[in-house]
Amino acid sequence: MTGARGRRVTIHGRVFGLAHSDTDLVEFLRRAGLPDDAWELLDDPRWVKWQGGRPHEYSPAGPDAEDPRP
Repeated sequence: MTGARGRRVTIHGRVFGLAHSDTDLVEFLRRAGLPDDAWELLDDPRWVKWQGGRPHEYSPAGPDAEDPRP
């Protein structure tokens, strides 16, 4: 996604990288040891806490959007 900064993904205090889509997020979860079919976990607040924007949105909302860089 050109121009989009993505969202920082932190799992158990470790930064895994920037997600630019749900596919990226599921891949980070897989690398952290969750099953490949972790799609249903994206909407479960016990597993995923969306911060700095709406769930499933990966581009900044505007000039005041939270910078996802560490």
